Amino acid sequence: MNRRKLLGGGAAILALSFAASACSPSEEGGATPARTEFTIAWSIYVGWMPWPYAEQAGIVQKWADRYGLTLNITQVNDYVESLNQFTAGTVDAVTSTTMDALTIPAAGGVDTSVVIVGDYSNGNDGVILKDSSTLADIAGRPVNLVELSVSHYLLARALEEAGLAPTDVNVVNTSDADIVASFSAASTTAVVTWNPQLSTIAALPNANIVFDSAAVPGEILDTLIVRTEALQSNPDLGKALAGIWYETMALMSAETPEGAAARAAMGELSGTDQAGYEAQLATTAMYYQASEALAFFNSPDLKAATDRVRHFSFDNGLFGQGATSVDAIGIAFPDGETLGGADNVKLRFDPSYTALAAEGQLAP
Repeated sequence: MNRRKLLGGGAAILALSFAASACSPSEEGGATPARTEFTIAWSIYVGWMPWPYAEQAGIVQKWADRYGLTLNITQVNDYVESLNQFTAGTVDAVTSTTMDALTIPAAGGVDTSVVIVGDYSNGNDGVILKDSSTLADIAGRPVNLVELSVSHYLLARALEEAGLAPTDVNVVNTSDADIVASFSAASTTAVVTWNPQLSTIAALPNANIVFDSAAVPGEILDTLIVRTEALQSNPDLGKALAGIWYETMALMSAETPEGAAARAAMGELSGTDQAGYEAQLATTAMYYQASEALAFFNSPDLKAATDRVRHFSFDNGLFGQGATSVDAIGIAFPDGETLGGADNVKLRFDPSYTALAAEGQLAP
């Protein structure tokens, strides 16, 4: 699973392509008809498996028909590539953490809207030490992780908790595909990773999880982001996406034979089984109810978590070489407040479609 890896210098990604696509037919005096076909990309992660399942179960088609849309649900095996395709405009929506939404498309100049807040990691990401169960023992060790990823962010938060500085460890960039094998090397004494690799390593002899994402609730946030221009071209896209998501949430969270079958299918789609998938769900705080997601959209906790993420991202050069301040990219919240430059808002938390779902106002 190649989940949630960050790329530095997002502002450089396909900047020319984005600039070329900025013009619309309306600028030439003609009316632009509402778009009706959109592509939604996903990659394998426990909190994102509802999308392919909803397609398999016919839920996508049902809501697409209700709003007169054609919705293409597409798997992209490489997570970073899915975000690059979103940035380029090849796909209209993509599953993403908020950190990656900020540092790849938003930093690349793409006006991006968070329309579904699906879950936050509640133990799905963790720090593992070999031959120690004490976080402070990480000092002086090399730490294997996917550099400049949410694993790197979690390490920074763990070091804060232990009263240590980033210079107290030596980061060893290791791909998610190699992280499990690396733990067997004598030179590897600390790793930071996410599930399912986290669970695999934790089951090995002398491996101890000493810090995990349950200690930083809401900070590793998994979402569906949509190009704002796509929503503006046809707001029914957001309504259909919310309808699909919350119908699927209701089904998968049900303690019924149908709910169990849905979770089993999601497990199979992600390369495991029902038991394996439910084990990952146990460390994932899913917002099954639209009202719960709406409350988080409007919570000061979202701003606080996003502020931490943007500072980490800027401090590590993830806003691109042209960014001279943490305020270079504006982030807009539902109450009208903006973190960063209000004249350059590129990431928007848009709860309007979740609110319609919570209020039962989507198409019957």
